Amino acid sequence: MKRSGTPLIAALALWLVATAGLAQALTLDMPFAAVPSEGKTETLTSYALPIGGFVGGLLPTRMVEGTLQQTAWRIDAPGATTLELLMPLRAQLQKDGFETVFECEAVACGGFDFRYGTVILPEPEMHVDLGDFRYYAAERGAEVVSLIVSRTAAAGFVQMIHIGGEVSAPPLLSGSTMTAPANPSGSLPVPLLPDDGATVPTADLGARLLTGGAVALEDLVFASGSSALAEGRYESLTALADWMRQNPALSVALVGHTDASGGLEGNIALSRKRADAVRQYLIRTEDIPAAQMEAQGVGYLSPRASNLNDAGRERNRRVEVMVTSTQFTP
Repeated sequence: MKRSGTPLIAALALWLVATAGLAQALTLDMPFAAVPSEGKTETLTSYALPIGGFVGGLLPTRMVEGTLQQTAWRIDAPGATTLELLMPLRAQLQKDGFETVFECEAVACGGFDFRYGTVILPEPEMHVDLGDFRYYAAERGAEVVSLIVSRTAAAGFVQMIHIGGEVSAPPLLSGSTMTAPANPSGSLPVPLLPDDGATVPTADLGARLLTGGAVALEDLVFASGSSALAEGRYESLTALADWMRQNPALSVALVGHTDASGGLEGNIALSRKRADAVRQYLIRTEDIPAAQMEAQGVGYLSPRASNLNDAGRERNRRVEVMVTSTQFTP
């Protein structure tokens, strides 16, 4: 599917939050003929907006909450530079009252580490050349927008994330209404809390670690697609730290897992970064020796639920802990 014509014919509306009670729709005109992806929407989520380049092992981010809309376009512009693609979009946002928060170009952004620390739709919806991309973030009141622009020899690619503004919260479920939803789409249902043996109370965490298997740290909070652990105290990490202080001769591995959205390479990188964020928390906040822990990531290769629906994918996004020592003396 290919469209041709002038920039006016190629104007595409971002259908960002079109329902009542959500943020006002935002529109941009593509500078060349373009085909949009299906994109995705998340209601009442959080997003770690990159606000600086990846330096010293860290990607500076700002947590933003609200309804998130993410889409991408394939641009019919062979030979156009990433700056040629970005400039008219940046100008439109600034004209609409958005103020620049941060912008960078591939190497200055941090290359590989920036790209895999940033929320990006998978191929073929969005392509990012690690040596030739640009990032732009802007804000207007409670709204933020991020753009990432890249290209191949034959086409350009633009992704936009918009989050913020007023949202309508879904109704909360009481204990009497915690039942599986209707399934008109035909996708495979997932139990709300499957008894797969991976979830245990934090009080039993030490016993489970000593008897074998991995334990999921269920209360961890990461922003959508981000490797940054949200600020706060975590009961599971407090329990794990207490157990590790009681067993200083034992070592553990923190293992990150993702759902199956996107490519394996990117998911392995993201899952490893999430595991390392937990490791850094235990080092800084709980004073656990760094040598007692390692961080690994397996991406989507070890699911505990179906990846065919939202509930299953959410269950698959987790960090687990397992003992790596081969001897133990009580």
